[in-house]
Amino acid sequence: MRLSGKVAVLVANDGVEQVELTEPWKALEDAGAEPVLIAPKAGEVQARNHLERGDRFPVDLTVAEATPSDFIGLMLPGGVANPDFLRLDATAVRFVRSCVETGLPVAAICHAPWTLVEADVVRGRTLTSWPSLRTDIRNAGGNWVDEEVHNDHGLVTSRRPDDLPAFCAKMVEEFAEGRHPAAGGARRAAR
Repeated sequence: MRLSGKVAVLVANDGVEQVELTEPWKALEDAGAEPVLIAPKAGEVQARNHLERGDRFPVDLTVAEATPSDFIGLMLPGGVANPDFLRLDATAVRFVRSCVETGLPVAAICHAPWTLVEADVVRGRTLTSWPSLRTDIRNAGGNWVDEEVHNDHGLVTSRRPDDLPAFCAKMVEEFAEGRHPAAGGARRAAR
């Protein structure tokens, strides 16, 4: 499957799980896409390998500079701290909400659905995540399932790093299919 275009990879400036950033990034590049690292602040992102510091990655755009229509997809890597920091950033939350409401395909792994919960875009949707988010997703009106990868009209989710091969394959497939305008309209009506 070949992609053409930019993919927004939204992370906080600290706390992203490194493998959940680098493996999807590689899958996107291998498919022909141009991943763009977006964060709340310019500079660098400090990745983590669980609780240990990982590598640092340069930020391409701040979330305030990013426009959803410039991208063919949105990828949200996990890490416990990463989505927790993102959901406290109003600009990041608005960006995520806008991506989902316009039908942009979104891929989120592990703890990343916390940002989707904060953006109020899981109502009526089925997704998976790290098991500790189950109650948060249900309380936000979503349906939680325990699956390696789940796709709900362009919303691709997975539970953990072990699921990365299936997650990356489904992410590339959905990004290649493009926007899901009917799903975006249904979500707006349900809110």
